Amino acid sequence: METAALVAPVTALEFLQEEFLLTGEGPVLKVYSLQQRPKACASLSVLQHYRIHGIRPKRSTAVPPQSSTTGTYEKKSDELISTSQPIFYDLAVFGGKAVRLVRCHVDYQDEERLRLEILGPLMELQDWALDARWLSGDQNSLLCVAVAHNSALLLDVITGNSLVQRSCLEGCLLYSALLLVHESWEDTVLVGGTVFNQLVLWKPGGGDKGRDSEDKAPVERRLLGHSGVIFCISYLQEKGWLASASDDRSVRVWGVGSLGGPGGMCGDLKPTCLRVLYGHQARVFSVCLSPAKVFSAGEDGACLVWDWAGGGKVVRTLKGHRAGGVRALAVSEETGSEERWVATGGADGGVRLWRVEEGEEKKETIEEAVTDNLSDLKFPGRGLPKGVCIAGEEDENASWSHSKFVVCTDKGLVYQYRDGQWEIVWQGTPEFQSYCVMESVTVGVKDSVAKVSLCAVGNLTGSIQVFPISHPQCGVLLTGGPGKIHSLIWQEAKESLYLLASGAEGLVYRWCIKVELDENCSMTLNVCPLSPFLLPPCAKRWLTTALLQSTSKGLLWVCGDRRGSLLLFQERGKLEQQMDDDKKMEEGLLEGRQQTEGKDNIRVGLMEDIERKEVVDQTLHPLSCLFGVHGKQGVTSVCKHQGLLYSTGRDGCVRVFRVHPTAEKLEEKGHGKNVEDKEGLGLEVLRVQRACKGMEWLERVLFLEPDILVKEEEEEEQEPRGEGENSYQTKHLTLRDKLEDTETEEKRENKGREARFVIVGFHAVQFVVWDPVRQEKLLAVPCGGGHRSWSLWPSDKGVWPGYGALVFIKQGAVLTSQPPGEEPSRDGKAGRTGGLGLREGVHGRGIGCVCRLGRIKGIKSQTKSAAHLAEIEGRNRNEEGYWEIVVTGGEDTSLTVLAIHPDSGSIKVLSVITDHISSVRTLTAITGQEGRSENPTQSFSALLVSAGGRAQMQCYRLLISWDVQRKAPSCQVIQVASHRLDEQWERRRNRHKTVKMDPETRYMSVVVVDEKTDCVLLAVACSDGAIRLFSVSEGKRQIELLWETFYHQRCVLSVAPCSLEDGQGNRYNLLFSAATDGKIAVWDFTEASFVSTDALSNTHASRVPCLVIPAHQSGVNSLAVWKEKLEQQEGRCLVTVASGGDDGQLTVSTVRVQYPDEGKTGRSRGFKEPLLSQQTKLTTPDQLNLYLNSQSHIPLAHAAPLTDLKLLSPGLLVSTSSDQRVFLWRVGSTGISHSGAVFSHVADTAGLSAWEGEIAQEEEEEEKRKTRFESEQETGLKTTCEMGGRFSKDKGAADEAKVGEPVVTMRESGDPLCASSDDEKGGETGTDSVGKTESEVSGETGCEASSKSKKRTEKMGWVLVCGQGFQLLRVRNPEMDAETWTTRREIEKQKLDHKVKVTLKEKSL
Repeated sequence: METAALVAPVTALEFLQEEFLLTGEGPVLKVYSLQQRPKACASLSVLQHYRIHGIRPKRSTAVPPQSSTTGTYEKKSDELISTSQPIFYDLAVFGGKAVRLVRCHVDYQDEERLRLEILGPLMELQDWALDARWLSGDQNSLLCVAVAHNSALLLDVITGNSLVQRSCLEGCLLYSALLLVHESWEDTVLVGGTVFNQLVLWKPGGGDKGRDSEDKAPVERRLLGHSGVIFCISYLQEKGWLASASDDRSVRVWGVGSLGGPGGMCGDLKPTCLRVLYGHQARVFSVCLSPAKVFSAGEDGACLVWDWAGGGKVVRTLKGHRAGGVRALAVSEETGSEERWVATGGADGGVRLWRVEEGEEKKETIEEAVTDNLSDLKFPGRGLPKGVCIAGEEDENASWSHSKFVVCTDKGLVYQYRDGQWEIVWQGTPEFQSYCVMESVTVGVKDSVAKVSLCAVGNLTGSIQVFPISHPQCGVLLTGGPGKIHSLIWQEAKESLYLLASGAEGLVYRWCIKVELDENCSMTLNVCPLSPFLLPPCAKRWLTTALLQSTSKGLLWVCGDRRGSLLLFQERGKLEQQMDDDKKMEEGLLEGRQQTEGKDNIRVGLMEDIERKEVVDQTLHPLSCLFGVHGKQGVTSVCKHQGLLYSTGRDGCVRVFRVHPTAEKLEEKGHGKNVEDKEGLGLEVLRVQRACKGMEWLERVLFLEPDILVKEEEEEEQEPRGEGENSYQTKHLTLRDKLEDTETEEKRENKGREARFVIVGFHAVQFVVWDPVRQEKLLAVPCGGGHRSWSLWPSDKGVWPGYGALVFIKQGAVLTSQPPGEEPSRDGKAGRTGGLGLREGVHGRGIGCVCRLGRIKGIKSQTKSAAHLAEIEGRNRNEEGYWEIVVTGGEDTSLTVLAIHPDSGSIKVLSVITDHISSVRTLTAITGQEGRSENPTQSFSALLVSAGGRAQMQCYRLLISWDVQRKAPSCQVIQVASHRLDEQWERRRNRHKTVKMDPETRYMSVVVVDEKTDCVLLAVACSDGAIRLFSVSEGKRQIELLWETFYHQRCVLSVAPCSLEDGQGNRYNLLFSAATDGKIAVWDFTEASFVSTDALSNTHASRVPCLVIPAHQSGVNSLAVWKEKLEQQEGRCLVTVASGGDDGQLTVSTVRVQYPDEGKTGRSRGFKEPLLSQQTKLTTPDQLNLYLNSQSHIPLAHAAPLTDLKLLSPGLLVSTSSDQRVFLWRVGSTGISHSGAVFSHVADTAGLSAWEGEIAQEEEEEEKRKTRFESEQETGLKTTCEMGGRFSKDKGAADEAKVGEPVVTMRESGDPLCASSDDEKGGETGTDSVGKTESEVSGETGCEASSKSKKRTEKMGWVLVCGQGFQLLRVRNPEMDAETWTTRREIEKQKLDHKVKVTLKEKSL
């Protein structure tokens, strides 16, 4: 077994200057380049089954131009280090009880040649390593290591020997340690954080007997004050400060003076605590010091930046990780610039990068950071501002520095802010005082390239003034009827502009407006009244949002009202003909009035005549209504993208829906259900997406740009360009040019698919732009909360660039989040919000279950635009090959749909579903034939069912396809139905005769029992001791409880189905259930597939199991069932059930099944006598006859409770446990045999998924992979990993193998792992083991194959383990027997046993 992909908590971070970032994820060391566009460059597994907790670079050394890189090197004193030639860094990587030396080769002229190699063996210590430092004056690679029992040792990393080891007189356990080293061992000082909440300082090499390992050193200094254990220690030499992070949620900064250095100074005799910093809401794991700042990160998921000069206040809060906390923190060294890199690694496996300003003198900048740089525009007008809009925000040529703001006051005045000055644009009549609503829009002028901004202002008497902001004298006054104008809505069409005004009594008045130039080139407004809408009767009867959609059945209006309902209206007749007729009448009336009235009076009189002419004989009623779908607080927005509609409301939900034809009218009407008309149009909600917790007031959604286009834009931003005001224009015009060739095709491909969007709304007192996929804030502005007028720039451009500015009204002032004269930048965005994501996190907390849906095949883009993008991005092989689609459910109550590319190890988050209110415990799916086939297409669908805490069940339809635009898989989520037991109990008829359902009931396991044409039958194991049968109807969109039994009388942990078919074609459905008593019950659910719901609920015979099998001494956590058809025995078959329990035992029970027709034939040869003493037979004559035929046990299959068990292939089992082992078991007629093992890097393993597949191995010289991730796992539990790093193996790697560490590692099955790489001069494949590619290694014998291009198919098994992260394992040759595996394991031990036990060896220093 080998690792194909890994996501684990990031536990180590280290900067190499400001050019590279080193990360430790499990045993994997990764290197990210920070130049230009940050990206992963190389990765290597170095610590076997230990987790990396620290990375310590030694120095950079230039490589001679004509010499090759080997395992050892000689440093020439006369050689100067130059960035123009390749250099390397020696890295000491430690974690657990292991230390290893790794070399990082860097070529600044070609980052693609960055690579990692291992030097020497893995050094295993006798204690846990807490810190390691290089001796600065050492010439022999000596490393000081601090270990957990308050000891220190000096290691020779070349030989692996411990030269000196010394302990402290106070031999207590340490939670953290910091080594301060200089040129020699005598100069070393150790600061340890003890289990007694103290900091102790002592000298491992001090005193007259410093070299005597038996002598214990005394404590020189002791720091008291913490009330919890100390997790991290940091020291700033230039200030003499020592910082400590503790379990008591505090960070303490101590004044200790000079520590270490020549002679090993111990600082001040009486160190003092300078400051105590409280700000974290949970334990503090990491702390770093800089001259002006203190950086701390903890379990609350926040990295706090403290200002030392400002009294220890928090000036920045960096949040970008999901729940689970920040496990690692690194701050780059000072290089003379005003900013530093800050990197955080989370428990979700994500890595974030931030830019933080440094400097004590910048107090103004510090104060601005607290208020998020809010700028007051100093509004000087009369009255209080009530509404604000950005004029020209829809104009693509506008930039933030040239944006114009329009503000309406309670005195009926409209002001405009432009170029730093306020001016009055329009002054209304007294009717517009005390109350007014305002909206603006930018449209084009007919027969002209010019654009104009229109403003509409409504009042209490039903009047609306519409005028161009640049020519307010050309405005018109519209009358909407008596009563208050509640809202104004502008809606643009292809050649028209519509204005909707929501008035009294539920009437929505509408006008079609066109801006034209008359003969004198003066601007005129053509207004055509339209039939009004009539809203359904309700308490809050006015419109809040509207959208015009053109369909084959005409123009449709999708509207949202203040009551929370979504409405569908349809236009009557052709609007173009109506506009022409009204225009002719207007021209005739205009000629008759020209002689007596002036131009302004002509316009007013003309509008009066038009109003008299317009007699509304019939208002438009809604065709469809989703009443109260967004609760009672109202719908805030409706928008359209790629054929789907998106609505937001103040219920905290985004609903994705569509207009669809219906065949019949539904009689049942109610909240959230469709009400369709006879013409066959209705609204159908596909999915509900919730925002983050506490974010209830949602305003709109913004669609994100494709990731590949964002990368290209970043490259363009580095090119020289003109003034700042043209940057936005240049970028978006270039983007339009690139998409011009592919726009039509991609829209056709992506039509009807859900797009990547972010949610805009209010979270407490902040205005927030929330990314529901990455679970992070892209923008946060402290505006004071909702109930205020605001406008966001940029918006309504189809895509959102990921940064922006907000203008809003607060306490009578007009404020902006960005100064109008400055252009928002991506660096500013990264600093104030979620930072720059180097690696995307998955689940912050533990993953409890996983389900594989299928796989799809990526395709190459054939368009010119895509080819151009590929050249900029580099040769991205990830868009090709096979992608495995899996769904994970975690303790963070979310479901995550993931796409995993096994060849490169890359992982993409397709969708995050947050409908559960408690943890997700179990998943099951029904996938279409496309996803199950071995030849996947570019799309398939799956029906997903998730269940967990609070007796909640959710059902979704997932549509998986290949996104041509993003060059990655995409997922469309359609919500089918949901179910909760306590809600269903209230609807039961005879609920007074039953006990009310416990709301704390948990669903432990769910499986599909049978698939019908109209529904799916599900069996659910429940914590209240019940087994329940549910029916899921996708057509009716409902989940119905059919049947339940409390036979087990204790928590049911697992269920597993089995489908049988006799020789006559009759099908039988069995269900196996297991509980905490260690017994397995077998149920016959054949009858459930044919009877109705009422008949099934009244069936009492089916409430008794057919067979009960004692299998374990305690709870049974997992079941795996498969059948075996016997050719010699007609009417019989064998069913094998494997079970794993809390006792760590693996039990395999074989059940003999006798069909009803053969019940009188007796037993046949080949079967053992039934074990009557171990079984309970509870069957009737007309049912299947089941007998326990045999039973086998492995008492200690794992060293901990066996958490999950899956069937990889008939007779081949995969088991996992919290002991972090994954075992393969072969089940045969002779019993159970061990077939394979691997150490898992996933802690707290809870779930498992296994499937078979075939992999087509290709070798093409022009497309060899540059990225490969090596791994070596020794001593029988070794696993190899292939990830998305980039490095190449040249001749130097072969030289390294000669030194003593082979590059080629062995898989668990015995096959060597040969990493594919590019040759530096064209990709020639060598003949030695170092140059072999994966396709050159036989899966069974490891023999070499020819170097010609070829394609062959190999049997492959896949195992996905989840817990605190997840790990995808590739099982080669799953058919290999146990004897072959044992033989290859011995060969593996002999070839790759490169562990070295560190022993004490005296050496004079």
